[in-house]
Amino acid sequence: MDSLTHIVLGACIGEVILDKNAGRKAMLWGALAQSVPDIDFVAGMWMPVSQELLAHRGITHSFLFGIPVALFLALIAARWHKAEPIRLSKWFWFFLIEILCHLFLDAFNNYGIGWFEPFSSTRISFNVLYVADPLFSIIPAISFGFLIFLKTNHWHRVKWARVGVLASSIYLLFAIYNKINIDRSVERELYKKHISYTRYFTTPTLLNNILWFVVVQDSTGFNIGYKSIFDKQDHLNLTYVPQNESLLLPVSDHQEVLDLKKFSQGYYTSEKWGDTLVFNDLRFGQINGWQNPNSKFAFHYFISHPNNNDLIVQRGRFAGFNAESGRLLLRRMVE
Repeated sequence: MDSLTHIVLGACIGEVILDKNAGRKAMLWGALAQSVPDIDFVAGMWMPVSQELLAHRGITHSFLFGIPVALFLALIAARWHKAEPIRLSKWFWFFLIEILCHLFLDAFNNYGIGWFEPFSSTRISFNVLYVADPLFSIIPAISFGFLIFLKTNHWHRVKWARVGVLASSIYLLFAIYNKINIDRSVERELYKKHISYTRYFTTPTLLNNILWFVVVQDSTGFNIGYKSIFDKQDHLNLTYVPQNESLLLPVSDHQEVLDLKKFSQGYYTSEKWGDTLVFNDLRFGQINGWQNPNSKFAFHYFISHPNNNDLIVQRGRFAGFNAESGRLLLRRMVE
């Protein structure tokens, strides 16, 4: 999830677990613990972009990392807060819960997370939540605001913290329910339309959990489209996109290409933009694809010009997004 969500949710969890014993420090420790796994961005500053993609959400998002870091933070907090009646064991479980919550939530995005690093490089991604979903974060953020201004001994503090945690939990269940129904609906429509495939995935589109991006893979490429939770049956219109593996043959042994293929989990295409060879990772959807079925993919990597690839995951997400795009997105959700 985005950093703001981790911070506000971490603060709410901190208030719930530590209650009044630590005062507002519970919020600070909670927000810190939820942010610790993202420290991997520091190492990424010295890596080539293609390797940074694999490093992010890698070892610092693993269980092997989480447990000793929770113990380390517990020892620091227990020493720092000797005056508070909080046992070392409670500090440990508090930090472990916060870190595991971060790892758990990140697995519900489409980026992928290395739970089992360094023993396995398999990335876990459930494709249930968009990385920044306002409806998931809004109630915890409101609760966070109340926790900032309410006095330490105010009895509403824990109440608001619980509301923030409960609201996000209910929304997560709502998202899982949507995911199950969307997948079932896609499978039914592929069967009815006699579309053969090797595998498929669905993932939420920009900032919502209503409209989902669908990618269906066959032996030569992909069929892509969109499916809303409000769609009627037989409403899945697919556009074919060839994989164009042949375009990558001249550079197939380049490390950056090998890294990108691994990162994309096989959901990739290549194409030429003029004289530039471009690698697309389909998992991150299209730029305004609900508006133009043939639009470019949000994640595109310039193989011919690797120095132009800073922030490649972020740059396509809101490119060309305006009031008209937003209006069409909302209309497509409920059509």
